Amino acid sequence: MSRQDATGLAHSELCHIAIDVMGGDHGPQITVPAALQALKKNPHLKLTLLGNAGQIRSLCSSQVFAERLSVIDCPDVVAMDEKPSSALRSKKQSSMYKAVELVSQGQAHACVSAGNTGALMAIGRYLLKTFPGIDRPAICSEMPTENGTCLLLDLGANVDSHSDHLHQFAVMGSVMSAALNNIAAPKVGLLNIGEEEIKGNEQVKLAASLLEKNPNLNYIGYVEGDDIYKGTADVVVCDGFVGNVVLKASEGVARLIVEKIRQTWKRNMITRILAFLSRVLLDDLRRNIDPSGYNGASFLGLQGTVVVSHGSAGQNAFGRAIQLACSEVEQDLPRKINQQLETLGY
Repeated sequence: MSRQDATGLAHSELCHIAIDVMGGDHGPQITVPAALQALKKNPHLKLTLLGNAGQIRSLCSSQVFAERLSVIDCPDVVAMDEKPSSALRSKKQSSMYKAVELVSQGQAHACVSAGNTGALMAIGRYLLKTFPGIDRPAICSEMPTENGTCLLLDLGANVDSHSDHLHQFAVMGSVMSAALNNIAAPKVGLLNIGEEEIKGNEQVKLAASLLEKNPNLNYIGYVEGDDIYKGTADVVVCDGFVGNVVLKASEGVARLIVEKIRQTWKRNMITRILAFLSRVLLDDLRRNIDPSGYNGASFLGLQGTVVVSHGSAGQNAFGRAIQLACSEVEQDLPRKINQQLETLGY
């Protein structure tokens, strides 16, 4: 597989994902079973697991999916609290670094990690580089809405985005929404403190002007925080500082709602019986309102596919991150983003 072929698949080609199994709160105990389950579900998937080979092999037989599973032993691990600069400088034998390196060398189509987000971004920028015209990659993920989901970006990669950056985020998010969600003209909204033109800081106002002038975007104007969950827009664009606060607050509110319901069920014997009978509905509610349940965030703007999983993700959630990476490869997402940027003259 040449570097040019590192995005998109030939007709009979397997989707090859490199997985950093050492990342996250649970490490191989979650990531390895999730990888095996993904292989079982998807016969067109090939995986390379990177990390402590002894731990990996103790969790799966080397004969399982032998033709579609390989293991690379990596002596180092990037800690969840490690500084990105330290990881980039001194952890080149880590499972995270090696997973991204496989993508940069054209030996894998994409990589997935539940590890340190800042370190993964730094390594991705160093090894994969950004597309011409992209100053900063953005972290993008799905958020639950009344009728499905929308894409929100940036979620924390950039905490001081300029208007040009917000415009770039909008272009990349729109391409992703069209490719992965099969939406012909995704509605793009710019997150603000009000819908009126006079509202917002200078960067948001300048970004709005750029978005309005872009004929390739279905820009619908300013949206407010509650519009994210109404499904007013298919793509919501914001600065990374704001996006990360929105994401973490949303996760906290989702947990609060579920916990308050649980406390209500525990008041007496009757409510406990009702809670037992409705536990499936309660679990379904939690999955539908908690953004962390829509696991897998993409680093848009890199010349390769990198997906980061929530650090606390369970087996099913980590499996969803693997599937997201595979979908982006199959849809040739990085190339489509680059084409759209070239069309705009970036």
